[in-house]
Amino acid sequence: MASKPVHFRDEAPPDEPAGTISAGGTVLSLYESEFLAQLGERVRTLRSLRDMSRRELARQSGISERYIAQIEAGRGNVSIVLLLRLAQAIRCEPFAGKEGQ
Repeated sequence: MASKPVHFRDEAPPDEPAGTISAGGTVLSLYESEFLAQLGERVRTLRSLRDMSRRELARQSGISERYIAQIEAGRGNVSIVLLLRLAQAIRCEPFAGKEGQ
């Protein structure tokens, strides 16, 4: 039974091409890049549905406008705590599915 080669978090697995580089300089796999792109789109959509500007979201969440722009563009590798702040500022349940919006 052959074991999979170990790779570090900031490296793309050898059998998977690198996706993009996050704002923090981390090389992301295509899967991770797609996840961040979808997350960014969701943040942008929810913000728009609440008629919030990035400036207003930044003020309410304590996260800079520039970083919110990076998140919405799929380039910000955001922590769980920052996701919670965004969810609270947008007034959505952080753990709810589509039915919870």
